[in-house]
Amino acid sequence: MIIVFRTRRLQKQYESSREAEKEYGRIVARKYIERINIIKCTLDIDELRSMPGLRCHPLKGDRKDQWAVKLTGIYRLIFTLEGEYRNIVRIEEVSKHYDD
Repeated sequence: MIIVFRTRRLQKQYESSREAEKEYGRIVARKYIERINIIKCTLDIDELRSMPGLRCHPLKGDRKDQWAVKLTGIYRLIFTLEGEYRNIVRIEEVSKHYDD
């Protein structure tokens, strides 16, 4: 799939592990980059959903039309699907699943 980023900051964090570590810490930063690389290698959302451990799922409510994959216990990578064939993944944010 093709990856695009909602902000230049998100893209910079993907391209530079140092930038990601400053924002999220070492573990979440490593998972952020790793998950995007996995998404890039998949053909479609069905393939991504079938991968164990990612817990790829559609979101509900205010986040309808967005998807999430697990980074760590509480962190999720939020993205949307775009394009005629829904093969463009737009990285929206890194979010705490149970944000207080």
